[in-house]
Amino acid sequence: MAPIAKVGGLGDVVTGLARACLLRGHTVDIMLPFYECIQKQQISDLALITVYNSYHDGNWIPTNAHRGVVSGIPVIFIEPSNEFFKGQHVYGGSYNELEAYLFFSRACLEWMQVSGIQPDIIHVHEWQTGALPLLFWDMYQYLSLKKPRVILTIHNMEHYGECRQEQLSKCGLDGSVYATIDKALDDRTIGHNPERLSLLKGGIVYSNAVVTVSPTYLKETLCSRWLASTLIAHRDKYFGILNGIDTAMWNPATDVFLPAKFSGQNIEGKKLCKHYVQRGLGLASEGIISGNNVPDTMLKVPLVVCISRLVPQKGLHLITHAIKYIEELGGQMIVLGKASDSRFEGEFKHLAELHNHGPSIRILLMYSEELSHMLYAAADMVLVPSIYEPCGLSQLIGMRYGAIPVVRKTGGLADTVFDMDDQSNCEIANGFIFEGVDEGSLNWALDRAFAYYRDKPDEWNSTVQKVIEIDNSWNKTAGEYIKIYDSIRVRS
Repeated sequence: MAPIAKVGGLGDVVTGLARACLLRGHTVDIMLPFYECIQKQQISDLALITVYNSYHDGNWIPTNAHRGVVSGIPVIFIEPSNEFFKGQHVYGGSYNELEAYLFFSRACLEWMQVSGIQPDIIHVHEWQTGALPLLFWDMYQYLSLKKPRVILTIHNMEHYGECRQEQLSKCGLDGSVYATIDKALDDRTIGHNPERLSLLKGGIVYSNAVVTVSPTYLKETLCSRWLASTLIAHRDKYFGILNGIDTAMWNPATDVFLPAKFSGQNIEGKKLCKHYVQRGLGLASEGIISGNNVPDTMLKVPLVVCISRLVPQKGLHLITHAIKYIEELGGQMIVLGKASDSRFEGEFKHLAELHNHGPSIRILLMYSEELSHMLYAAADMVLVPSIYEPCGLSQLIGMRYGAIPVVRKTGGLADTVFDMDDQSNCEIANGFIFEGVDEGSLNWALDRAFAYYRDKPDEWNSTVQKVIEIDNSWNKTAGEYIKIYDSIRVRS
């Protein structure tokens, strides 16, 4: 959950969707593990509300439930007395992560039972809470939780939640019961010793509705990968809904991180943001800003920004190629992101040493919320060359800040970016698209974007104004989720 336990886009989704549902008059609580690394100063009114026991591996573990408010949203924090969720990061603690999330899934249901709370909907995300639908339908529904129905959102199908039968048994279910093709057996391991389960597959089978984060990603997941057969079997309850962005958090007209504010009606402040970033990172000649006058020479240089986790999914070979090619085209590029794999980190460190003292490239191997806001505001273009991208938030945030997207046509990128050179899509054209995973395809998109920027400044500026005004908010998207909630809830 952004901002207190944010690793990627999922954190933004949880906060944005919850806030949009609250604004529509629904009652919402978010349930989170009380990760040791959570910034407690960002939680208001934090208080212990329940002390209870929840089952794990033959023992009942004393567990605390705390309540607090984060970004105006009520949150219940589950804190077991064992070592689960300890450590300096949300993921990758010293405990067994799989067992910790199995514990958490049951502890949430156990808390509902001891508190006597019966929500209409329990909305779970990713493999980490994939066991909750199994626990609900095969255990808690027979106890006292009669009312809830369960919806699962899959943000990234690449993470399956591999689980041995005996590990699932630790949460109190009989793991062997789920080792069948129609339940949770991981099809890739058939005939292996041991055959394994997939918590994501189990979640798909047992949930009342399953959502993924864009219509195109839904189509892609029905056509490829081993989970396709499970998704096809459950096609009637499988939906593709685009993520939104939190337009209160991402708003160039009110953004506290920006040196100058701007909007679709008045984009002058964007020039100041660009010059501020160029000066701050040593990419600009030392012009003096007097009043609102910015030296024109540097503003004429297209600035491309890529804000991304540096993992293979994001098209790392295309990002490294873009660094070189944008320099050749006479543009500037800023990459902001972290690599979790030491090989990729080493490669980007080398690129940073090579380029960071020159006049056109900056590679910043870090994550900074403040800097990401400033970079989106400064960018002429935002590059998202993903190999696959379930939804993608970078292109949506980029547009909100007047950065024209250059993207690979996949998943949610295909649902939100429409090519400027496609005559059939003139009304909605808002960026530049390429389809291949090769360098030549990316070059073609960048060539066209740079030519447009340099040769058609008036059309470019009107496109900048247009993309700022596009409604990619949760307000639009939350309505789609609420329709599904309504369709599956029990009507008294």
